[in-house]
Amino acid sequence: MESANQDINLNSPNKGLVSDSLTDVPVQGATGTTVPVGLTEEESEELKNELTKVEDEIVTLRQVLAAKEKTAYELKRKLGLTPLNELKQNFTKGWQDVQTSSAYVKTSEKLGEWNEKVTGSDLYKKTQETLSQAGQKTSAALTTVGSVITRKFGDMRNSPSFKSFEDRVGTIKSKVIGGRENGDGLQSPTEMNPTQDGAPF
Repeated sequence: MESANQDINLNSPNKGLVSDSLTDVPVQGATGTTVPVGLTEEESEELKNELTKVEDEIVTLRQVLAAKEKTAYELKRKLGLTPLNELKQNFTKGWQDVQTSSAYVKTSEKLGEWNEKVTGSDLYKKTQETLSQAGQKTSAALTTVGSVITRKFGDMRNSPSFKSFEDRVGTIKSKVIGGRENGDGLQSPTEMNPTQDGAPF
């Protein structure tokens, strides 16, 4: 056993931890030689015995709690309950508790009252009418612009320059497609080099 007068190393990684060798070191007054003021020796002994029983019960309860926590963890694992799922459930339950709380209900009622007052006010109604009219006018303007653009494209398509351009494109198209049918037209680059059946790639 180590000496009771041994120096304590404050830089030790075990500092603050009580070692097994120190648990047997007698503490002054713990041997029962000194009785607290106002207590008889029998009362003091009885209180010490009760303290020992309570401390033993605390140790037992800690062991039982640790065993119960381990059992709960195993059951949760078997059920597929992860800490994330528990967090979600706790959050959902907490949100439900908030929604049913009197403060939340009162706040919701107050906001509802304010909403009714605002939407019922003349200023709100005028603003709503103005915005509605602006939306209708904007919609009508966009419809008019769309009609004008459609008409302009129609006019452009019927113009002599567009007809001339359309005829040229048609002629080129017929030469390309018609030439292929006769065997004397343009061919695409892929048709000039047909694929080889025994090609390595």
